Amino acid sequence: MESFGLAALEAMACGVPPVATRVGGVPELITDGEDGYLAQAGDIEGLAERTLRLVTDDALHSRMAAKARHTAVTRFSTEKIIPQYEAYYERVL
Repeated sequence: MESFGLAALEAMACGVPPVATRVGGVPELITDGEDGYLAQAGDIEGLAERTLRLVTDDALHSRMAAKARHTAVTRFSTEKIIPQYEAYYERVL
């Protein structure tokens, strides 16, 4: 189980499109087929097929890598996330 998907987000920030399972918060990070791939937990064949697709299609990999980086930077940058935490903490206090 992955509550957030930090490893996937770190990969995306490095321009690596993740191939992951639909568990925990991971689906909130990855838009399937755009900036990474998602498969059901236990779907080994599906994960392998998506991984092979990425490593054998340079154009697809480039497109998804750029989109993955863009997603990480625009949706999850510290400049965006920290103010949300601060606002939440202020509301709670």
